[in-house]
Amino acid sequence: MFLRIHPDNPEDRKIQQVLDCLRNGGLIIYPTDTVYGIGCDIFNAKAIEKLYRLKGVNEKTARFSFICKDLSDFSKYAKSINSPVFKLIKKSLPGPFTFILDASKEVPKLLKTKKNTVGLRIPDNKICAAIVDALGHPIITTSLPETAEVEDYTDPETFFYLFENKVDLVIDGGIGNTESSTVISFVNDEIEIIRKGAGSIEIFE
Repeated sequence: MFLRIHPDNPEDRKIQQVLDCLRNGGLIIYPTDTVYGIGCDIFNAKAIEKLYRLKGVNEKTARFSFICKDLSDFSKYAKSINSPVFKLIKKSLPGPFTFILDASKEVPKLLKTKKNTVGLRIPDNKICAAIVDALGHPIITTSLPETAEVEDYTDPETFFYLFENKVDLVIDGGIGNTESSTVISFVNDEIEIIRKGAGSIEIFE
């Protein structure tokens, strides 16, 4: 299904359609404040396994992050975050950053990594915010599978053409950006820039 949602005023009935899809184990492609992402409900094992297959990875090698509602989700899915780190994270969100933190016991077992870490995001995107707010917990975010058929990964109509038989819903929230999020690790309270993407990293240096 292809669903246009207003980027500034997401329609409630359309957000409900997204929720119905997620709750039924669907995979969705959706906009963020950086590139479009693909994901599902973090508590739906069937959907997670379907995402593993689509991405060609397994639970030991997958690196999926969570789209969160607010900083309360950080406190829930990450182990205790010290005050200086928390202040840096708070100052930069919502925004184009993925923060790698030590995972708490609340992270679903199927999404646990060998390093027992979790990636958390709060994009500056109203569609993302509306989805996770209405769902009541995070959704997975990961990059779309790469294909040789197209180089432009900004147009949701292109995503629908490429993946309509592999995902359950493609959201059109406008043309996406070309730059991925900046990934910053705070594991063991040490700052490490894993990937420089969108957003300024000045406060983290």
